[in-house]
Amino acid sequence: MYAQTWKDRFRTVHPAVLVLYGLIAWFIVAFLIYPNLNIYYRIFFKDGVFSLEAVEKLLSSGRAMKSLYNSFLLAVSLVVTVNAVGITLVLFTEYFAIKGAKLLRLGYYTTLIYSGVVLVSGYKFVYGENGFITRLLAGWFPQMDTSWFHGYGAVLFVMTFACTSNHVLFLGNAMRKIDYQTIEAARNMGASTFYIFRRVVLPVLKPTLFALTILIFLTGLAATSAPLILGGVEFQTITPMILTFSKSMTSRDLAALLALILGLATLILLTVMIRLERGGNFMSVSKVKSELVKQRIASRLGNAVAHTLAYGLFLIYMIPVALIVVFSFTDAHSIATATLRPGSFTLDNYALVFSSMAAFKPYLVSIAYAVAASIAVVALALAASRILHKYKNKWATALEYALLIPWMLPATLIAIGLIVTFNEPRAILGNLVLTGTVWMLLIGYVIVHIPFTLRMVKASFFSLDPNLEDAARSLGARAFYTFRKVLLPIILPSTMAVLALNFNNTLADYDLTVFLYHPLYQPLGIVIKNSTDAQALADTRALTLVYSVILMVMSAITLYFVYGKSRRG
Repeated sequence: MYAQTWKDRFRTVHPAVLVLYGLIAWFIVAFLIYPNLNIYYRIFFKDGVFSLEAVEKLLSSGRAMKSLYNSFLLAVSLVVTVNAVGITLVLFTEYFAIKGAKLLRLGYYTTLIYSGVVLVSGYKFVYGENGFITRLLAGWFPQMDTSWFHGYGAVLFVMTFACTSNHVLFLGNAMRKIDYQTIEAARNMGASTFYIFRRVVLPVLKPTLFALTILIFLTGLAATSAPLILGGVEFQTITPMILTFSKSMTSRDLAALLALILGLATLILLTVMIRLERGGNFMSVSKVKSELVKQRIASRLGNAVAHTLAYGLFLIYMIPVALIVVFSFTDAHSIATATLRPGSFTLDNYALVFSSMAAFKPYLVSIAYAVAASIAVVALALAASRILHKYKNKWATALEYALLIPWMLPATLIAIGLIVTFNEPRAILGNLVLTGTVWMLLIGYVIVHIPFTLRMVKASFFSLDPNLEDAARSLGARAFYTFRKVLLPIILPSTMAVLALNFNNTLADYDLTVFLYHPLYQPLGIVIKNSTDAQALADTRALTLVYSVILMVMSAITLYFVYGKSRRG
């Protein structure tokens, strides 16, 4: 009976739908499962025989072991510094009554519109050997070492202020949901401001802080841009070392093993995070919550210190952004010497970007990749979410878990898996070689954005009223017509928001791009990173500043339409 029912269902499925399901299954096997299994085989099996040669090479490599130590050192350090700064930012904008909080929020939110290689290059432009602040300080202190901004300290400083985006978004949101009645009750019982924060406010924020701590650790462990640009010879981490090893056929097994270590660390930490979330009990006991009222700092000295620290942090966040924008309107000489003169301002840099194909090409390449990848991953997520919404069986569950595989893997491991697997003909791709083609990077972009896109699109599907589809079916509408005319228009706004965020995140990506890009088609992330090299021409740096400004403007517009309008509505 079961077999007959299954056959009947199979016959009712439209052939086009079967083809679609087959393509999804092929994509999962070809790009999510096979490359990752192939890494294990390439590392531990030489000519079909089990071998620990790669492990022995790793243990005997001083550079590789030092990079592992540096990565874990950076990850642990960032957990302390990012949490300290992130919690402070949220307190200044959401909890304490600080004058000018709206202005401060604008400065603290700048990391939402520029990040990654753009942010790191901006900090190097300000604090590097030829940076504006460094030149300014050198004028006051002639004996100063102008090459001071590099190594562990520089990487930690930049990443500390670069990684607070999640705090201002998610921890700030959690802070606004705190029941003010509990704070007022504690104050009426004589509790001090610090005691209330420590014993009343902080416990409610624990779930968010646990999640953010895990994410910070993973970010530090897999850091690419900051160690590569600012780390120097003395502070090399895992990902830059993987990049170095992956360029040689003889050391690719080391690159794969280091990437595997990153993947195992990611899996372990995500498991810990899930366990902590399940085991914790941090729910508020109040049934009727009152809106949080900002707390005044009673101590004059404490109030002065808080305001000084708040605006000091504001300057740290705003100086790189302001200088990038200002210097993008200056000539190459001013940019090279980090000096501002009345006659140095010009619009030539912007004119060149939009009038010269050679200058506009990196931007065009990034836009093409971002558009193609965003549309492809949204289409895949829509098809998969439709299956998950319509069918509640073990195959649908397996499909969901398979599509979440990239969530458990660092971008480095995904890139190495693609390189190692598809640098030779493979039957699953019709004996095509992908390594060295423009398709490799596109596939990589699609893979890394699948988990986030699937979760958002799936949530939209499951929020639909099931009676809508039943009504359409009773009127004789076919499944595809119902999806196209009834369901899709409802979920389209949230789907477009996800597409916009994916487009935004892909434009200036560097961490994945550096492994998979085609040399003749360099995206913005690669061009911006190359402009930070000492031998880069002043004209190249000028164009990079323009690229950075345009990216920040596009990011700000995207965030406004995705978050700002919905928040105001």
